[in-house]
Amino acid sequence: MKSPLGPAWVGLVDDAAIFPPGNADLVDAATAYVDRAGTPHADLVGTFVLRDTDVPKVAVPPGVELPVSVVITGGAGQVAGPAKACARSSLTLAGLEIALRDLDDLAGNARRVVTAVDAARAEGHLADEVPVFVELPAGDPTYQWLAAADEVAAAELRLKFRTGGLEAHLFPSATQLAAWVDAALDRETPFKCTAGLHNAVRHLDRDGFEHHGFVNVLLATRRAFDGASPAELVETLEQRDGATLAAEAAEADLAGARRWFTSFGSCSISEPLDDLTALGLLEKP
Repeated sequence: MKSPLGPAWVGLVDDAAIFPPGNADLVDAATAYVDRAGTPHADLVGTFVLRDTDVPKVAVPPGVELPVSVVITGGAGQVAGPAKACARSSLTLAGLEIALRDLDDLAGNARRVVTAVDAARAEGHLADEVPVFVELPAGDPTYQWLAAADEVAAAELRLKFRTGGLEAHLFPSATQLAAWVDAALDRETPFKCTAGLHNAVRHLDRDGFEHHGFVNVLLATRRAFDGASPAELVETLEQRDGATLAAEAAEADLAGARRWFTSFGSCSISEPLDDLTALGLLEKP
């Protein structure tokens, strides 16, 4: 059945309720995910995000599907483990996410991840269709950063960008985020984002944290694909007027941008839904 949302919004939000600042109980959050099926605009939500250490703690009734994105808490050597654990459980592995932590050798770290993923696929533990997202460290894209992105792209893996957190310094500048998006599209590599994107439009929160808007990011992705300059991408990411942003988004092929900006993790599902509805980009449920 065709979703009423339209292709620009289906699966855009990954349910990361158990992560900060939500910190929901694991079992309660998984139950809420399953119970959401069949509700209006449920298709806005993609996967349920959990840590590799959480996989054995979650079970769903027979016949109920729980597609999960598993965040690997260790290094490349742990790639195969979550895949095997999901195969033994009732969970459907829909994605793996792993961060590069060797800041002195990002490209080498990326190659180790690629080797581990290749081995897991060759041994039948990880299906070819399961995407693997490699998180690059926040900051300006240095030579090493770009070299690691090259390794990820060459292996046809995907990128992951951290767009916020519990402290102000964890939020990248618009210039940095624009450079990350541009780097991903230069390499024809899909990416996802995590943290700080609960709301559709860029804003300053009550704690003084400058949040990016997920509609800003999606529109910037579209414009990057269409050849916009870095300055134009920054301008798009810095747009704070919801009415202006919504009007521009309504005229753009955001569905096409979803080929590249695949999703973002959010501990809140209601906030993205409410924002899209308020902006007139969704019909009211």
